[in-house]
Amino acid sequence: AVDLTPLTSGQDGGAAQESDAERCIGRYLLLFQHQSWTDDLPLCQLCGVGSAPNCVYGPDGKGTQSHPNEDGHFRFSTECCFLYGVFNGYDGSRVASFVSQCLTAELLLGQLSTGHTDADVRRILSQAFDVVEKSYFETIDDALAEKANLQTQLPEGVCLSAQTQKIAERLKALEQEVSGGATAIVALILNNKLYIANVGTNRALLCKTTSDGQNQVIQIGRAHTIDNDDELSRLAQLGVDLVRLRQTGLISGQSSTRRIGDYKVKFNYTDIDVLSAATQKPIISEPEIHGGQSLEGVTGFLLLMSEGLIKALESAHGPEQVNQEIVAMVAAELAQQSSLEAAAQSVVERVKRLHHDAYVSGRQRAPHCGRHEDMTLLIRVVNYTLADGSLTPTQGGRIYPVSVPYSNHQSTSKTSVMLSLVMPAQGTLTNGSNTASTLEGDTPTAGQSPTATLQSTNTHTQSSSSSSGDGSLFRQRGSQAAQPRRGRGRVPPYVDFTQFYRLWGSDHSEGQGLSGDLGPQ
Repeated sequence: AVDLTPLTSGQDGGAAQESDAERCIGRYLLLFQHQSWTDDLPLCQLCGVGSAPNCVYGPDGKGTQSHPNEDGHFRFSTECCFLYGVFNGYDGSRVASFVSQCLTAELLLGQLSTGHTDADVRRILSQAFDVVEKSYFETIDDALAEKANLQTQLPEGVCLSAQTQKIAERLKALEQEVSGGATAIVALILNNKLYIANVGTNRALLCKTTSDGQNQVIQIGRAHTIDNDDELSRLAQLGVDLVRLRQTGLISGQSSTRRIGDYKVKFNYTDIDVLSAATQKPIISEPEIHGGQSLEGVTGFLLLMSEGLIKALESAHGPEQVNQEIVAMVAAELAQQSSLEAAAQSVVERVKRLHHDAYVSGRQRAPHCGRHEDMTLLIRVVNYTLADGSLTPTQGGRIYPVSVPYSNHQSTSKTSVMLSLVMPAQGTLTNGSNTASTLEGDTPTAGQSPTATLQSTNTHTQSSSSSSGDGSLFRQRGSQAAQPRRGRGRVPPYVDFTQFYRLWGSDHSEGQGLSGDLGPQ
């Protein structure tokens, strides 16, 4: 029998006196004897997830998947709380899959209740991450022991005996079994308060629709990389040489300074040149926790994104304005889609298409877009009404900037954020790709008309949408709005330019024989 008493309950008694190892083994047995136990948990209906596998482009612009998908996610609701997570695995999906299962067990088996304070919730979240990593290492202990034993049996020098070859093959298989890690971003909503726990390089954005119809975009936390001053300070206190660390950039092939799993950097960090001077374990799994932030009266949506999605858009458009671009895409899709799942998937497909188009364009960003990793986007709406699905998702095209005032929530200064009307590209798009992209440098041709899709830019800022907060600038009026007028073959305009053309005609009619039919011919 397995003792299922919550590890994070903090209660006295037999369960509290158990060793960490015993409790880890209990969790491991629970998960792997009943691998589908989470199937019985209700999925949150206020959430949608979109994803796309990794891709490497060839010279002809065609993409191929270089490895199996390593991302993971969960989205559960219980009687007292909502729990969401996005996980970015590397060197295999084992850790991301384990964490998504085990973390759910550590948080949804009675550990959380409506009576918990903010401090209680933060403590429970932190302890859950600690237990999950210990549980994972418990599962690979035997493989690590076998690996160490076989390494002592390898003879020195080059030896091609059959026995040596078998040992080498077994060592390779064991290395694949124990390698890898994951980063995680987890959101918890309890008592209508939002908590975010982050380990690594994924991202959480909260978009609030303000009373004046603007979208306030808040990035919750920062990525744990060498670009994070707090992380550099932590590593410096452990004796890590920051100059060498900045020169290296990556630690065992990854940019994250916090991660789950990855036994090499956890147990053998003294063998890693850039970490060898550390007095304690420098790469940790301790989450950075924010909250609780009240969601009372909030209308908007929460986004959880894997690093692959962020990096793909950064590669295509530059790193400065990713948050606002993602939020604008989500707002536009929510205004057009009747399903959260469809909205999330449409945003991911759009990022994928933008990344591909940037590569095949051969322009400035092309060298940065030779490949992208797995991409995952989780959208959780907060008091947000979806559209009726009457509009068709944008199929890409030329981006036209529109300057709209906004207010930075971290500053009192005023500036402008670039929203964009997206004009459909000429030609037909297939599977979200357009090798003749008009994203840069071209101008629209006659007959193109705006769609209801927005793109916006800038990080940690607000973007303005329509007063309804649905992200669309224009609405079609009635079922006949998009139908050409009989006998003239023209679509009714979204905006009445009659007065403009009347004034234009009065200024330019002399000697030109301007007809009374106003407007472009």
